[in-house]
Amino acid sequence: MEDFLYLVPIALILGLIGLGAFMWTLRSGQYDDLDGAAERVLFDGDDRPIRDEAPPRQAPDQADPPKP
Repeated sequence: MEDFLYLVPIALILGLIGLGAFMWTLRSGQYDDLDGAAERVLFDGDDRPIRDEAPPRQAPDQADPPKP
């Protein structure tokens, strides 16, 4: 029973610290643009398109004649 005299105030203090941290994130704008942040994670600015592995083009004089 004496343990509750220590555990209850510790739990209340930790709860107030967590609530304070949550309120601080609300005021600092952490949750303003959730969709934009989710999309920015997926796309990197350095991304380049993947090159197609298509066969090289033939020169016009070697191309197949057009089909009628």
